[in-house]
Amino acid sequence: MIAASIPSPPVEWSSFSIGPLTIHTYALCIVAGIFVALWLTTRRWVERGGDPDLVGEIALWAIPFGIVGGRLYHVISTPGPYFGENGNPVDAFKIWEGGLGIWGAVALGALGAYIGARRHGASFSAFADAAAPGVLIAQAIGRLGNYFNQELFGGPTDLPWGLEIDPAFRPDGYEQFATFHPTFLYELLWNLAGAFLIIWLDRKRDLRGGRVFWLYVIVYVSGRLWIEMVRIDTAVHILGVRVNVWVSIAVLTLAIVAFVVLGRRQRASGVHIPRGELAAKVTTASAVDSESEKADTASEGGVSPDDRPEDQNNS
Repeated sequence: MIAASIPSPPVEWSSFSIGPLTIHTYALCIVAGIFVALWLTTRRWVERGGDPDLVGEIALWAIPFGIVGGRLYHVISTPGPYFGENGNPVDAFKIWEGGLGIWGAVALGALGAYIGARRHGASFSAFADAAAPGVLIAQAIGRLGNYFNQELFGGPTDLPWGLEIDPAFRPDGYEQFATFHPTFLYELLWNLAGAFLIIWLDRKRDLRGGRVFWLYVIVYVSGRLWIEMVRIDTAVHILGVRVNVWVSIAVLTLAIVAFVVLGRRQRASGVHIPRGELAAKVTTASAVDSESEKADTASEGGVSPDDRPEDQNNS
């Protein structure tokens, strides 16, 4: 008898039907996360002097790119269920059944946001900074979809917060265990705490020029690194270690370097733009004088040559 644990929802809760249409709870969690992210991004974008309507325009590029990128990464990093023995390639298109790799989602989502920002003459780095906390909260909400699908949990545990998993969802070799680490909950709580930390540090230090985005990467990946080591779902291994652990280490290293380098370049540029003007649109090349262009190069390190110079004395 289980003294204390977290029950998994009934299997029938993973989806429901409205007439001929089947609604998957996993998809609803993703959609809810997107709406929250858009709401928070809009508020932070307006604080930076941006047009609130522009958030939706950029999102029309970022969201589809992010979903495609997330699915591609998942399928490539976990090919067994799709291209392995007894795998079905058609299942690679069934996003509603779960499986979005955050690495691919962020990478292609950022590319989509960059395209959208360029098309509308907006600062990509300012948009990335405005969106970062909301993206982390969206990831937290999205993890609830794993809970309803009874997937991506960790190893067996008898801790009071162990997650009950139905026998049908237990991996091979773990059939005798009833409760597992609720890694969906670990990541959900980590992401929410991280989002509030980022918002607080941004207000306290007035981060800019892409530093909020890289701080988001640092916070998220730091948590994902240890959570990945707890999970037992199918994954490709390199040198006996899950591939996502190696990816986490590489991305975390890149994020720390980018955060530090951008901070140093911003301090060295000596250019200060009021926070309320960071997201102002740049409509023509003449809108940025030669001094601003030099400052932009120093501030952005060549990452976003279209952006306006963004800097102030910060830590």
